[in-house]
Amino acid sequence: MKATAVRYYRFGEPGEVLRIEKKPPLLPGPGEISVKMRARPINPSDVIPIRGAYPHRITLPAVPGYEGIGVVEAVGPGVSEQMLGRRVLPLQGDGTWQDYVTSPAKFAVPVPEDIDDDTACQLYINPVTAWLICREALRLTHGDVLVVNAAGSAIGRIFAQLSQVFGYRMIALTRSDRHASELRLLGAAYVFNAAEDSVQDRILEATAGQGATAAIDSIGGPEGERLVRCVNKAGTILSVGLLSGIPAVWHEAVRGTQVRVKPFYLRQWVRNSSQEEWAAAFQHVVRLVRENKLAMMKIGAKFELTEAISAIHAAESGIHGKVLLLS
Repeated sequence: MKATAVRYYRFGEPGEVLRIEKKPPLLPGPGEISVKMRARPINPSDVIPIRGAYPHRITLPAVPGYEGIGVVEAVGPGVSEQMLGRRVLPLQGDGTWQDYVTSPAKFAVPVPEDIDDDTACQLYINPVTAWLICREALRLTHGDVLVVNAAGSAIGRIFAQLSQVFGYRMIALTRSDRHASELRLLGAAYVFNAAEDSVQDRILEATAGQGATAAIDSIGGPEGERLVRCVNKAGTILSVGLLSGIPAVWHEAVRGTQVRVKPFYLRQWVRNSSQEEWAAAFQHVVRLVRENKLAMMKIGAKFELTEAISAIHAAESGIHGKVLLLS
């Protein structure tokens, strides 16, 4: 039996470097499971590494994809056969843009049957990142103000919804006004156009001249650096993405201030935390989804795995909604 896998052997534009390959699926080793994938969302964090933004983190050849939903089809030595047939999120395994993913059984997250595949395949990267940032990294609560750039993105929408859960006020920064009404409905207290020269003044006005408690940067580059002027003297900026493909020069941006800038790496958090800790984070996210307090991005289009390059074009063309790759 041959299985499809999307792979790249060098960095570059996806249309030039991605290859669709057919290879037999690997058998799971001790403590591992083999998951037949059903659906995976295309996130910026899946595509940016292909272009070479993080060459020190990627071992070539590589399979893209950090999340998705599938069914356990085989178990390795030391893994209970009760795992067979279970629908799971395979974490810390191979890239998900392939028919079969081999991953450690201890990092497989079972998904309740009442959560459909379209939602389940998005339950990891964005919602768990946002939850951990709010609850642990920043410990946001009533009275806090969080500025989020690229707020029309999937993770921006989640931060807007979590503001209703944790009680903080969110200031959403967007590049256009088309997401404004939706973000307000989701919970954002303010939506400002980041392209306007007066955005810093508007943030200061909204915070009575104090600046925000913290900020989330998903863009990097000069746009990320501008967040330093939007937080208060002891503010914190967490870098979670690089949509611009350009790293921010943070040591220059914070010079003369007391603002702290830290990266947040979800995979590193999962790797360094106990099974109980990351399982608890998922339980909180799943509970919010089942209670209709947290909704994932609506689906804009679906493509077969063999159409990965076309799917990336669709995801980056401004299509409204998340693009999925299906097996």
